[in-house]
Amino acid sequence: MDSVEVSGLRIAYQRAGRGPSLVLLHGAYDDSRSWRRQMEGLCNDFTVFAWDAPGCGQSDDPPPDLTDRDLGDILAAFLQAAVQGKPHVLGLSWGSCMALALYAGHPEAAASLILASAYAGWAGSLPAEEVERRIAQVTSELDHPGTVVIEDWLPTLFTQHADTALIQEAIDISADFHPAGMRAILNALGRSDYRDVLPAITIPTLLLYGAEDVRSPLDVARDMHRRIPASELVVIPGVGHMAASEAPEAFNTAVRQFLRRVAT
Repeated sequence: MDSVEVSGLRIAYQRAGRGPSLVLLHGAYDDSRSWRRQMEGLCNDFTVFAWDAPGCGQSDDPPPDLTDRDLGDILAAFLQAAVQGKPHVLGLSWGSCMALALYAGHPEAAASLILASAYAGWAGSLPAEEVERRIAQVTSELDHPGTVVIEDWLPTLFTQHADTALIQEAIDISADFHPAGMRAILNALGRSDYRDVLPAITIPTLLLYGAEDVRSPLDVARDMHRRIPASELVVIPGVGHMAASEAPEAFNTAVRQFLRRVAT
């Protein structure tokens, strides 16, 4: 792992490959290790960076009053410190919200966006009662070991056909989550709403979803597609929320094809 200091925080990240820069932003209870298949599969075409978000993996915990604007600022500063040139930015699940927070405050920072299993923030894409249910669920989980927490999440992350080794890998990564970091990120993103940001996006944007996703289902995908001008929507059949892990070849192919078009 490499690291840089941003806003007084040590931010850890992995780097591999050469070519145009592609930055990967993971989701909740996760860290950069979940991008292993993208680091391996895309490094021949791109310089791939996978960060540990503040409060995750080997990065420092942010202050408890962290806001989504703070996250966008930290990410923008990370890009300036660690990445050469203007990168393509790929965020999955809550990572997509971080990408939208980046665009909201720093629209010049990214060359393109790839929003995978994405939301316009929970409050921007889900009914109010579902937002509050999720916030209550995460809040109640923060005092429990990650190996216990992930058991409730697994049915909403993967399909029943997912490989057992893949499931175990997700369990192992979640076991290392930071309760303080997760609480700060929940505070920042739990009620975020980026619907007003979507129509203002002027850079190339790919929306990438699993057809069986029950956390950010296809009605969310279609609404995002309708709101973001000239966005592209790709649906990977037979996989769920963690499409990058469950169908890495299809996921990487969609990313590669999109970036080859927009990077030329």
